Amino acid sequence: MLEKFSYVHTWCYQPPTRRISILLSLWTWLITFAKMTQFYLRSINYNMKSLLHIGLFLFFGLYSLMAQPFFEVQPTNNAPEGFDRLFSKQVEIFGVSIFATAKTPDSKLLHAVGLLAQYLDNDNDGQPDNQLVILAIHQSKGAVVMSATRREADKIDVHRYIPEKVWDNMTILGLHAEDTLPQGASRGVFDTAYEEILHLITSAGYANAYPDIFGEKRGTAIALAMDQARGGYFRRAPKKYPDQAWYTYNERSCDYGCQITEYIYWGITSILGAQNFPGRLDNISQEWKLNTAAKVKAGDPTLYQLLTDPKYAFPAKLPDGKYNPQP
Repeated sequence: MLEKFSYVHTWCYQPPTRRISILLSLWTWLITFAKMTQFYLRSINYNMKSLLHIGLFLFFGLYSLMAQPFFEVQPTNNAPEGFDRLFSKQVEIFGVSIFATAKTPDSKLLHAVGLLAQYLDNDNDGQPDNQLVILAIHQSKGAVVMSATRREADKIDVHRYIPEKVWDNMTILGLHAEDTLPQGASRGVFDTAYEEILHLITSAGYANAYPDIFGEKRGTAIALAMDQARGGYFRRAPKKYPDQAWYTYNERSCDYGCQITEYIYWGITSILGAQNFPGRLDNISQEWKLNTAAKVKAGDPTLYQLLTDPKYAFPAKLPDGKYNPQP
């Protein structure tokens, strides 16, 4: 379910400490390699054993550099007023941040930012796939805030520390570590991070980058597709949807724009395969009936065409949270 919780935005590819660590490691490794190469060339007559040793050293040296984690959890910095009083941790990619409370496990936070990175850089080349979407998220001051549990989130007194004018000028989605379940499908449970991270990207990003196509208001291309999927136009969720509807989200607190956000989420994650594991359709059929790419393509061709059109650069591969770009 869409949770508009409440951002920062700083631009960098990798945490500064990680860049420094890699540079120091590379420098040390190069010096050591140069000395070893010099030793071998002087003392050994190029036999196979020496070449094998050099090859192994090259392999393990490069592997040690590649094996370093891409992200590091950092103390909250460069955040809007009062943010560091509530969220002590921060990780970012492409200038989009996830902030987390002290009780949020680092492993869950890193998984969430890995999904964010893979959604935005789905071809894994180290660059965002759609720069317009990134710009729109920045302009919307979009980010994710993460707590350990729903109960912890409910206890957060936002306006005790963050001025209302600051908070209300941001687009932020809430995520809970207890619902963030890496490889959950293998255990028959859904990883909610797939949903909430995607909500941020489509609501703050695509809706603003392409307002006539993905805008969260009546009359846009995605809204017209949703009206067809729901069996008609409904400003608020009806008590009962028409029998022919395949998208039947009945949460009354979710307004028309929110319904569009949820509709796009169902479409993308179904096309990517996130909704296709044993027991999942039984759990979601009261809200969404097209849980695979084949079903979306056959049952909602308009939605399928919008979400697979290359010019919008939606993700084409399901993220797993293990971001390791290969420029």
